[in-house]
Amino acid sequence: MSLQIGRQTMSPWLVLPSVVVFTVGAGFGVSSQADLATGKFYEIVGGKVDARTYNGFRRYHGSCNHCHGPDGMGSTFASALVDRLPDLEVFRRSVRDGVRSGPSVMKGFANDPNVAPYIDDIYAYLQARADGALGRGRPERLEN
Repeated sequence: MSLQIGRQTMSPWLVLPSVVVFTVGAGFGVSSQADLATGKFYEIVGGKVDARTYNGFRRYHGSCNHCHGPDGMGSTFASALVDRLPDLEVFRRSVRDGVRSGPSVMKGFANDPNVAPYIDDIYAYLQARADGALGRGRPERLEN
């Protein structure tokens, strides 16, 4: 059997991999959209976190915990993030542009290559912590 496209005939063995890749990719898109529809940016299965949340843990502890404390619990320098996590847009703007509240000032990280591209990952980690879905300490990562 073959598939005719215009004047060329294609073997189904050439078309099948494309169909499989498209179908699998569409399935991942639906899953991600479903997670976003529920407002959850993290996935935790059996106590293990998805790659985004794990990366958020790493990025948070590389750049944010110095002021906001380990695991987003707060410190004498900055507030806890897990007590009142803002919505995603406010979080993005605060991290990119910085925040000034009276004498407290947080610099913006818009030009920091270790933070700016990963703001949503950091948010996923903090959201999991704020929801109580993830405990303190280094999480285990789900296998791909």
